[in-house]
Amino acid sequence: MYTYFHGQGSDLNQSNHLGSRLSFRCGVTMPNRFMLAPMTNCQSFKDGSLSEAEYLWLVKRAIGHFGMVMTCAAHVQTIGQGFPGQLGIYSDALLDGHRRLAGGIREHGSVAVIQLHHAGRRALVDAIEGVPVCPSRDESTGARALTLSEIDSLCADFVKAALRAQSAGYDGVEIHGAHDYLLCQFLSAKYNHRTDEFGGSVTNRMRLISNILDGIRQVCGSQFLLGLRLSPEKYGIELSESIEVFRRLAETQTLDFLDVSLWDYKKKSDAQPDDERGLLDVFSLLERGQTKLTVAGKIQTASDVADVVARGVDFVGVGRAGILHHDFPALVMTDPNFRPRALPVSRDVLAREGVSPVFADYLTRWPGFVAD
Repeated sequence: MYTYFHGQGSDLNQSNHLGSRLSFRCGVTMPNRFMLAPMTNCQSFKDGSLSEAEYLWLVKRAIGHFGMVMTCAAHVQTIGQGFPGQLGIYSDALLDGHRRLAGGIREHGSVAVIQLHHAGRRALVDAIEGVPVCPSRDESTGARALTLSEIDSLCADFVKAALRAQSAGYDGVEIHGAHDYLLCQFLSAKYNHRTDEFGGSVTNRMRLISNILDGIRQVCGSQFLLGLRLSPEKYGIELSESIEVFRRLAETQTLDFLDVSLWDYKKKSDAQPDDERGLLDVFSLLERGQTKLTVAGKIQTASDVADVVARGVDFVGVGRAGILHHDFPALVMTDPNFRPRALPVSRDVLAREGVSPVFADYLTRWPGFVAD
């Protein structure tokens, strides 16, 4: 069993005020408690440059009063591309698009954040040169193990991408350490079999993430928003290990926010199925000082939003409901009984909500979401 404490950063006195402002340690302030969660959409160009469709999709959410708009995962190395049409931030040549996107989001009062990503063993083989990379050799994908010098270069490229984002005008970055991508693979005892300083203990397996965060804070300064997304369990990560990582990162006070990806905010732990508390409660009740907490996972109705915030989460990550309604925050804040439109929805409806045909094609992977 674990001991839980109410986090000092939970702003419980404002838990029912979804329109209240939220200030982070770095000084950045969200105008409300709604974040557009980062979502794969395959709308950018082959080289990772920004498309008009990607720009319109994200800026429309800023217009719709999301207090923070986060981009899809943007790869920091060409070998880290995980999706067709993925947004990239691996080169200065891509900066013009990012300047436009960050400016468009901020123009409408939202906090602009880009998620930094590397797919690792899950890289899109048809889009990269060579074979995918991983902490250790992975037979199932043919990914090879990174050398120590390559790990140093990888860390440097995450830091360079963050500095690139800052120069483009983003308020901050989120490091993608979840969902079985490269940084999650380093955390995972299933995929990380290294015997050097990046493998073995939890301390060693989280070392790359810690080095990236420290490097970003050093070069981007104390006023740049810095977040990290983690998976609480699964992908070879034990719940007890993710709790330890969460606590250690909160203790360092390097991060402004931790983003726990739950898939379903009501989900209980696979490791503790008899525990009445869900995974949300496991993390929301941990001591975290000034580090804010956000979660995502089937937060769809006004009741869901109120439930999540009332349980000690500082701001909510909205995905599918944000696709269905670009102005989801405004709808929820004006109607405590709001529910999103019923599924499936037509492509015409999606188009009116700023979803391009390419993104709509991607959404057909979600059973029952897009009408035939």
